[in-house]
Amino acid sequence: MRSAEQRNTTITSKRNARDKALGFAGPYLMNDHDVYTKATASEIVQRIAKGEWTSSQVLEAYIARSAMAQAETNFLYEDARERAKELDTEFASTKTLRGPFHGVPVSVKDHYRIEGYDATVGFTAWANNPGKKDACLVSQLRAAGAIIFVKTNVPQTMFAFECSNPLWGRTTNPWNDKYTCGGSSGGEGALLAMDGSAIGVGSDIGGSLRIPASYCGIYSLKPTAERVSSIGTQGRSSTRPGFEAVRSSHGPLARSVQDCDLFSRTIFGQKDSSHQNIPMPYQAVELPSKLCFGYYLSDSMIESSPVCKRAVLETVSALRKQGHECIEFTSPLNASAMEVFLGLASSDGYKKMLSHLDSDPMEDSLFLVTLGPRLPTFVRNLACWVAKTVLGDSLFARFFSLAREKSVSEFTDLTDQRNKITAAWYEQVWDKYGFDGIITPVQSLPVIPHGGSTYLAALAAATIMYNVVDSPVGTIPVTRVNPDTDQLPTDFVAGASGRSKVFDKRMYLGNNPVYDPKAMEGMPVGIQLVGKKWEDEKVLAMMRVVDEALGPRGFGPGSWKSRKTQ
Repeated sequence: MRSAEQRNTTITSKRNARDKALGFAGPYLMNDHDVYTKATASEIVQRIAKGEWTSSQVLEAYIARSAMAQAETNFLYEDARERAKELDTEFASTKTLRGPFHGVPVSVKDHYRIEGYDATVGFTAWANNPGKKDACLVSQLRAAGAIIFVKTNVPQTMFAFECSNPLWGRTTNPWNDKYTCGGSSGGEGALLAMDGSAIGVGSDIGGSLRIPASYCGIYSLKPTAERVSSIGTQGRSSTRPGFEAVRSSHGPLARSVQDCDLFSRTIFGQKDSSHQNIPMPYQAVELPSKLCFGYYLSDSMIESSPVCKRAVLETVSALRKQGHECIEFTSPLNASAMEVFLGLASSDGYKKMLSHLDSDPMEDSLFLVTLGPRLPTFVRNLACWVAKTVLGDSLFARFFSLAREKSVSEFTDLTDQRNKITAAWYEQVWDKYGFDGIITPVQSLPVIPHGGSTYLAALAAATIMYNVVDSPVGTIPVTRVNPDTDQLPTDFVAGASGRSKVFDKRMYLGNNPVYDPKAMEGMPVGIQLVGKKWEDEKVLAMMRVVDEALGPRGFGPGSWKSRKTQ
């Protein structure tokens, strides 16, 4: 283990190198650069193909914008000017695009390896160890003409939905710096919301694409796990190589549905070197004129806030106006899925994941997540008894009891239970109702303040459900917090209908509740659009239907600056 002095030296040197790199960016010139940063990735390629823009012009605008964004976020910066010049020279000679991402500035989550650069995942022990080869997905994007120009910040261990680590610091939410941008693809969410990248790439094992997308007011697609390669990422399943009980999914964060679709058309079907992903090419889907959507407002574990319910109801209303059928139902298996996830994730007591901390202090966001295995058995059992008997919260007790080391037999039993939950989900929901898609809140809260996940890690249950059953899920920004319409009902009762009393009280009651519509005013709120496994293209098609039904609502390229300057 390194000494504290060695750790501090590493932090200082890496941050100085980042700041020096940022110094090579020119100033952001609104009159010159806005036209590029307000364009979607798809529009950028079209303009370059017509000879109206060059890759270098586009890149310089995004470099300047990303450097400007650095004041409010915290991400890594890599220079890609030579790549842009190469593409411009090639296009001038051949008049042919390199591929569907020709000249598009693309940001990637820090754990994707890039030759010559670190993939630290926020660990100082992993600094100064540049990659020897690009991750498979990075290579695929480069081959399609993309310009990889920035790596973005992640939470320590990537097992939290706040974005902070000892090496690079904290990334804040562009809409209000008192709140987190989400995680673990949080740096991506913040950068895209500020138009600092045309399109980004992240991963998701418990909501890491969807939570930042919703918190920051952008779009995302969590594909079925094996549609996109994970080869060449630092810590393929969080920071535990070999953990395959819940598969990590890799996909885009973007400022439009069209760009999520562009990513999928380009990447789906490409094989990786180890043949680990399914070589299933993109298959266009033609939807019927009338779709059937299921929806629910809360997951029966933690009560959704009024604004998160409103986001779902506004989506349902917009779809009904277009002639689509929307049926409310009760989600039957969310608690069971959460139990299985917690049991599997904590199977080694988080020893492998936490071993990478070396001399780094553990972030507060990991406190509740990793507390159970760190307690003696009798203390953990006592805590469960108190939660159930004294606090009247049997749900919290159920979850906390599973946060411990497991035997191999217990691990395989939990894996078997995961498979049974997946089968039951199809039988009790998809087959029973015949839904085309399902609309749900992304979380019970629209966003959390810095430090909020220390005690509210269970909020991720709303997204974890669809990692356990491996459903493709799109995230769509719908609305913003409005204190005039989104106040908590006066008759709210914590722990009603079997919900967690502990979490309900922490979120909504007391002298300093986390949910505060006045403080959160203007923060984006999204929804999840869930499909069946392997129906990723249908999810994308339904995302377009939902996006068009909702109409203009102040999201997409240019929205952050226009609202921040009002």
